[in-house]
Amino acid sequence: MRIAVNTRLLLPEKLEGIGWFAHETLSRIVRQHPEHAFHFIFDRRPDQRFIYGSNVHAHVLWPPTRHPLLYVLWFEYRLPALLRKLKVDAFLSPDGYLSTRTAVPQLAVMHDLNFEHYPNDLPGAYSNYYRKWFPRFAEKAARLVTVSNFSKQDIHRRYGVPPEKIDVAHNGVADVYTPCSADEQAATRASIAGGDPYFICVGSLQPRKNIARLLLAFDALVQNDAVPLKLVIVGEAFWWDTRMKEAWDKVRNKDRVVFTGRLGQGALRNAIGGALALAYISYFEGFGIPVAEAMKCGVPVLAAQASSLPEVAGDAAVYCDPFNVESITDGLAQLRNGGALRIRLAQAGIARAQRFTWDHTAQQLWASFERMMSERKH
Repeated sequence: MRIAVNTRLLLPEKLEGIGWFAHETLSRIVRQHPEHAFHFIFDRRPDQRFIYGSNVHAHVLWPPTRHPLLYVLWFEYRLPALLRKLKVDAFLSPDGYLSTRTAVPQLAVMHDLNFEHYPNDLPGAYSNYYRKWFPRFAEKAARLVTVSNFSKQDIHRRYGVPPEKIDVAHNGVADVYTPCSADEQAATRASIAGGDPYFICVGSLQPRKNIARLLLAFDALVQNDAVPLKLVIVGEAFWWDTRMKEAWDKVRNKDRVVFTGRLGQGALRNAIGGALALAYISYFEGFGIPVAEAMKCGVPVLAAQASSLPEVAGDAAVYCDPFNVESITDGLAQLRNGGALRIRLAQAGIARAQRFTWDHTAQQLWASFERMMSERKH
């Protein structure tokens, strides 16, 4: 088969959650299926590390998709013409975007519908685009894949897609995430937290990650606490919005908060592995990869009792109400003070994380693709 793939999020040094999903699954699928030709479609010059085999043919389709107006141009006009030219048998889109102007069977991976639940968390142009086009993509897709049973039910209820048309492929965790030794933990604490114990939060600084409330909760925790403790926040500041500004202005212990920016996988593994616990209180997630990464590192988790996070963390987390600062503070306090609790959660997390592998994710994605092609023949 000739399979076209939307690879516009395979960007060197800029892989976010969906980019990692694309990289980890496509690299495996390409190598496991040399009998097929994969036509990777980029929106800028590709990096050779993403050309996973001799059966990959790279194409650059301009312009770079940096704005919703360019999304429409790229997917609705430029892409259909290229698919016709390449005479492909199918189109696979790891980020959920499709074209409504092609008859080629399309498989979309829709990770979550956060923009439907919290449209004001995004700039207006993006929110409007997603809410206009993603229902159309859901209807157009021959099959859909998503990353949790929570998201499957959400897509079914919100867009009316029959459950039997939606497959679940949980995200995986890279092999680099393993428990840190005591020496590694000490070295990491010294390098990023001045030697102090710390909570870590991993995720881009966008509203649904709920970092504004985490800042307030942590500040309340340490306000009258002489014991040194820090909060390390890893991720890019996509939208430092009004809520973040207001929360930061209220933080009295700013010297205890460390912003690292983006970290590479090795550095991120060390940062997670050296932490007292991961605080991941996002109020809406399709999966929440950092939770699985922390579990695989043997690091306890404070998670929001919301969306997909209980499905991922199971019994390996303390849960809080993500909309209640006192509840978040209480969760942090439980993990700070409970040595036996942290040990139990660490052991439970290591066991639970075994189910989240990229090999399995790739197998599930490919099985969905084969299901789509089989259905097209009948």
